[in-house]
This record gives sequence, C-alpha cells and structure tokens, in this order.
Amino acid sequence: MIKEFRDFIARGNVMDMAVGIIIGAAFTAIVTSLVADLINPIIGVVTGGIDFSNLFVNLGDGEFASLAAARDAGAPVFAYGSFITAVINFLIIAFVVFLLVKAVNKIKEAAEGEKEEAPAAPAGPSELDVLMEIRDSLRKG
Repeated sequence: MIKEFRDFIARGNVMDMAVGIIIGAAFTAIVTSLVADLINPIIGVVTGGIDFSNLFVNLGDGEFASLAAARDAGAPVFAYGSFITAVINFLIIAFVVFLLVKAVNKIKEAAEGEKEEAPAAPAGPSELDVLMEIRDSLRKG
C-alpha cells in the first residue's frame, strides 16, 4: 500500500496539481486584495458609497453598527454583502482563468502549426519492399 501511494505521488499529474493548488491559493489572495482594495471602492463611488462587505440583515435582537460588531456579539446575521464580494471574486478569477486557458490554447495551436509545416522525412522502403527485392535478387542469381 505504501508503494502504491509513493507511485501515486510520483506521477507527474499529481505534482502538477499540487503546484496548481499552491499557485491558486496565492492567486486567490491577490484577487481578494484586488476586489477589497481596488474594485469595491470604485463600485462604492459609483453606487454612492455603498460598502458591500458591510451589508447585512440582523436576524436577531439588537442594533449593530457593522457586520463585525454583530458577529462579535454572536447575533445571527444574513451577510449578503459578503456574498456579493465572493461573487465578484469568482467572476474575476473565472475571467482570468479564461484568459489563461485562451493564451495556452493559442500557444498550443501555434506549436502544432509549426509541426504540421515541417517537411516529412523521406520515407525509405518498407520491410515488405526490402524482402521482395531480396527474393527477386535470389531468383535471378
């Protein structure tokens, strides 16, 4: 069982997946910062100062000035602003992944086009042709 696990880990696809997960985690931090620090303020200016991350509905008793205060007090909240932020994050990540896949596909197509344009090596006689020549030469001689 240990040998099977070692073989599984040693496969190239697993290592590629691990690298992808690590890069994805780092990329998520960048996108989260992009949304929170750059995009949400712009959306806030356009929408008249609305901060999505602080939008919530209090489902319990009491009044709270912010989502953080409500959560600290243990109040049940419907934090739809956090959901809107998560949707924005998803759309940005999906768009960037789309652009990356499109670029990789373009590079692959260009590489395949170069392979197709390369002249084919001249084909030598097949094994059957060589055997037929040997047979014919033996009949003559």
